[in-house]
Amino acid sequence: MRCLFENSKKLILIFLIITTISYKGFTQVQNYEKVGQKWKTDLTIHSIELNELKALLKRDGIPPIDNPKYISAKEAKTVYFEHEPVIKIENNGKAKAIPLNILTYHEIVNDNIGDLYFSASYCPLCNSAIAFNRKLNFNGKKYLLDFGVSGMLRGSNLVMWDRQTETWWQQFVGKGLVGKLTGAELEMLPAQIISMADFIENYPNGEVLSKETGFEKQQKRYGINVYEEYDSKPNPRLFFGEIDSRLPAMERVIDIQSMGEFKIYPHSTVAREKIINDEFKGLKVVLFFQPGTNSILDSKDISTAKDIGSITVFKREINKQTLTFKKKDNKFKDNETNSIWTITGKCVKGKLKGEKLTPIRYGNHFAFSWFAFNPECEIYE
Repeated sequence: MRCLFENSKKLILIFLIITTISYKGFTQVQNYEKVGQKWKTDLTIHSIELNELKALLKRDGIPPIDNPKYISAKEAKTVYFEHEPVIKIENNGKAKAIPLNILTYHEIVNDNIGDLYFSASYCPLCNSAIAFNRKLNFNGKKYLLDFGVSGMLRGSNLVMWDRQTETWWQQFVGKGLVGKLTGAELEMLPAQIISMADFIENYPNGEVLSKETGFEKQQKRYGINVYEEYDSKPNPRLFFGEIDSRLPAMERVIDIQSMGEFKIYPHSTVAREKIINDEFKGLKVVLFFQPGTNSILDSKDISTAKDIGSITVFKREINKQTLTFKKKDNKFKDNETNSIWTITGKCVKGKLKGEKLTPIRYGNHFAFSWFAFNPECEIYE
């Protein structure tokens, strides 16, 4: 009995030590005690210092959408305005559009198109709209993850969490920061930010996220921008690092990646040139610009916001032929075959009618955030 009692005391002592260490680990997160959130996250595994994180809300205080409902493209014409910005995700010819004005209030939508399980995410503070593959292979194990909003920021950027392991993830780069899946990298999917009108024109059989999300409080505010004139301000919110001087902090930048290196294109430059034919580390790309998409971070009423246009990025090789593009009548024309292409990379007229350019993964972020996470990059001039 005495031996059993002594062993019990040891177990209790070990439990108290582990609990104390764990709690102290959590308190390293800025503002953690004020928020008062309990986590099962394994804090012994992390790739960053915990004090780089700042807690602002309880977990899923900004509620993600887990059971999204959709309406037809035809019905969307009567629900949304034509210049509404949407993030478009496609798989095997089927496409879904998720309006950014809804994502602003939820930041994450967990969904699938057939066998493609994805999370569409948006951090308005960084203007980072990114779609991730929810399937992950890591350390010999397979996962299907559901993501939520942790209520924490790092570098002004959304920190996500997954419900399966409670790992914390940096949205901007898709990497596990703290917890069991630290060091894992989510696959970023090709996802385009285009206008509702462009989505409906190019995907008449596509689906659009319904405003009937099941969150009454948020539903009343869809279409209202709570970050009024944010993209016109000189400095970002809740960013405490040094702002890189190579570009204005709130300049939007388009990033591409090849052979492990990055190149960025200032949004203002692409908008001025309309089309950029380029090559980076062996990757031949074309950037299309088209007006007609409103800013989600300008005026309070998104329907009256400034037109910042859409930018999409593709490989400019098709059928082993390299194409060079120019702008014609709000469409895009290649010099080699005189075929006409749309903002989504579809050929609608000419020798190559019916063909599609291969989209590549790219981002459209504020420069301050890009440089904070990826300072080493080439800048298009």
